[in-house]
Amino acid sequence: MFASILVSGTAIGAIYAMTAITYNVMYRVSRVMSFTAGTIAMLGGVFGALFITRLGMPIPLGFLLTLIACSAISVLSEIIAVRPVLKAIERHLYVLSTLAFALMLQQLTAIEWSTEPQPFPRLLGWGKGLLDEKFWLPVVACAVTVVILEIIYRKTILGRAFLAIAEDSFAARVLGLPERNLRTISFAMAGVVAGLAGLSGGELLLAFFANAPLLNFLGFVPVALGGLGNNRGAIIGGLVVGVLQQAANFLVGGVFAGVVVFGAFIIALLIVPGGLFGQSDVRRV
Repeated sequence: MFASILVSGTAIGAIYAMTAITYNVMYRVSRVMSFTAGTIAMLGGVFGALFITRLGMPIPLGFLLTLIACSAISVLSEIIAVRPVLKAIERHLYVLSTLAFALMLQQLTAIEWSTEPQPFPRLLGWGKGLLDEKFWLPVVACAVTVVILEIIYRKTILGRAFLAIAEDSFAARVLGLPERNLRTISFAMAGVVAGLAGLSGGELLLAFFANAPLLNFLGFVPVALGGLGNNRGAIIGGLVVGVLQQAANFLVGGVFAGVVVFGAFIIALLIVPGGLFGQSDVRRV
């Protein structure tokens, strides 16, 4: 039982971690917590099943088209639900606008796709039992995602531009950095990460519209636990949430599993309000 809890919890936790990283990628440039992250991850699973299973496309082509579609929808969310709000006096209205956009996507998916969980194709066909690909694919995808993002942020001009905007958006604009274009690029990147979360976790979660609220909220928990904008903290937070959730499912089951997860979440934030790896903002004068 312990091995099952650990393996399944780690896999689910990796999916939550990638959803948390999606939040962080969006937030890093825009300073916006877009509540479309989990919905786009859900669409990753739906598009994967649509392209590969229903339309019979080769897996590499279906994989690529899914990432492109998720990236495009993420950019659309920035244009429709974020950009107009950032011009308003009350900028924090993006919480409502992005949540409304996410709910719209969820309902459209239920209407056009199905209200029942749909099977997701095996991507590689490797492994059985606890070594089945559905358990290790999300972990591998999460690790690859973090490595690529670290390279982008630390080694590229684009990453330095992201850092400049994050540190001081006004000064970055004065220096000529295109803040709006960089924000759009960050949302496109976030869409790819979310799509990858949905693809790698599709065999576990299936292609199901109701995965959207699950991933939106349980994907946000690692962000708060790990510290806003901290991808390494998001990974640790995601894995902790995944293992804790699976342990609670085995031990108490039902709705009590959610009570255990969110109860632990509240206690952790009461002890460390800024997250386990959060850093207080330091402003140079």
